[in-house]
Parts: sequence; structure tokens; C-alpha cells
Amino acid sequence: MKKVLFATTALIATTGMAAADISFGGFGRFGLIYNDGADDETSIEQRFRLNITGTATSDNGLEFGARARIETNDGADSDVRAAEFNVESGGFRLDIGNTSDVIDSGDVLDYYGYGVGLTAIVETSTNFALPASGISGDEDVPATIKLRYSAGDFTVAASITDDRDVTSQSIVNAAGSGAVVVTDTTVSREEWQIGFGYNFGNYNVGVAFGNEDVTTVTVVDGGAAATSNADNDFWALGFGGEIGAFAFTLLVADTDANPDTAYGVSAKYDVGAATEIRFAYSETGAAGSDTDAYGIGFRHSLGGGVSLQGGVGEVAGDTVADLGVRFDF
Repeated sequence: MKKVLFATTALIATTGMAAADISFGGFGRFGLIYNDGADDETSIEQRFRLNITGTATSDNGLEFGARARIETNDGADSDVRAAEFNVESGGFRLDIGNTSDVIDSGDVLDYYGYGVGLTAIVETSTNFALPASGISGDEDVPATIKLRYSAGDFTVAASITDDRDVTSQSIVNAAGSGAVVVTDTTVSREEWQIGFGYNFGNYNVGVAFGNEDVTTVTVVDGGAAATSNADNDFWALGFGGEIGAFAFTLLVADTDANPDTAYGVSAKYDVGAATEIRFAYSETGAAGSDTDAYGIGFRHSLGGGVSLQGGVGEVAGDTVADLGVRFDF
């Protein structure tokens, strides 16, 4: 990560004036991705991500920070994502804004494991129904508040996400009659999570649970509103560790949205100083067939933060694969 120090001295040695520490970091990746279930089976994959982080420390030792993200993807316009703010003191850290919730953050457990391929085509939680919310690039970004406390090998974290009401409209021609049907849908969502994690030696264990409440209001052609509500309890339990050149993660999760318990496993093995082999498997616990995903891949370091990455697998019955280069800066 490159760091640039911007001081208000404007190159003049003036005492008593504050300085802001600004850092830039991110990654770029490009390659090919294959999915035999897509209309365009083979396509170009490319992503550029730049994180801009600013930090400052108050006289009483409180550490303040803010981060904004610029990202562009293949076939999409670049965007500047809403900012995340944080304040930290001792073992406490408070994050506010466009930030991850407990499960997505990795504060107490590893929800994703050792992803396979350039684009993580398979992870331990692939297609899971749990509401793990990360940094969003949507126009209407939900506000998340997350508080974390760490003491030695123990961590506890809690988060609340309160989505704004999001309204969408669809206009379709009714079959046979030619009439136009206008449907307005408003969705509001509230979510909370709490989790606990513990590290012991080369191993770690964590658990998180929470609730998601989603209310949907639908109005067709200006008529009476139809309201539906989904109240979803969920939990996740993770365990991981390292044994020499071998590392693994295990994940078990459950949600009211699916009839069965979901589970996943991932592993990596260092076959040399620069190369590792990765494997991941997940079962969503959803109804129906083709509810699992599995894949195997590799990462080979080319030095200087550059690596060749690729993988192949199957997700929900479709064969997927990717291959490309990633460089971190």
C-alpha cells in the first residue's frame, strides 16, 4: 500500500498545524471466465479497485478514519462508493456507513474461506441465503453500524443495518389485452447481527446469529396496497486452522429462508514457496436439486504483488472456470 502524507504546512515548516494521513491501495485483475449456463459462455473478466483511506488521531488518542472506494468492472461504469467511517480506541472499534456487518466482516468467523479461482467462483458460502452485507456499490446504500471489541484472543461484535425504503416500478403489457400494467414495489429491510470469536494457537472458532425483517408493499395500477412480511432468523458457526503447509475452514449455517442446514468446507495447500492449491465445497440447504457447488484451483505468485490465479468447478449444475492475473498495490 502506498502512503502519501498531506500536511497543511504547504511545504512551509509551520509548527502546531495538523496533518492528515492519506493512503491509497487496491488491486487490478483481468482474465477469462467461463460459465456454460450463461448466454455468453466465455467472457472477459476485469476489475480495478482503488481504496482511499484517511486517518487522524486526536490529542486524547482516539483514532479516526474514513474510506471511499472507486471501482470499475467489465461492462459497467466506474463508481465512487459511499464512504465508511470509523473510530478506534484500545480494543474498541466503531464502523459507520457503507461498511460490512458482523458475518461479512470476518471479525468473528470466516464466512468465505479459501475461494477458488481469480473471481472466487466457489467459496464455502456460495449461494448461501444468509444476509451477509458488505461494502455496497448500489445507488441506495444501506447504513450499517458495527461495534467490535477485542481482548487478547477473544472478539465480540454487533451490527445493525437499516435499509432505506427502496421503490421500483415495472411497466408491462398484459398478455392478450394490450393493456399496460404498472406495478410499484417498495421494500424496507432491517437486520441485526451479533457474534463471538476465539483464537487458540493455530486454530479459531466463531459463531454469529441475527435476524432480518423485510417488508414489501406492492401497488398495481394505483390500487390497494398489498403488504407482505418476511421475518428471518439465522446463524453461522465457523472453525478453521493451519497445520504446517495445510490450512482449512469449516462453515455451518442455518436460516428460516431454507428448509435445511447449509454447510461448506475449504482448504489450501502450499506446494512450494510461490504456489498453493485451493479447494472449496458448499451446500446451500435450499429446496430442490443442484444446490451445491465445488471447485479446485491454484494461485501462483509472480513476485511484486502479482499472481496468476485460476480454477474450475460446478455451481448449481453449471460448469464454471476462470483464469487470469491479479496485482495488488
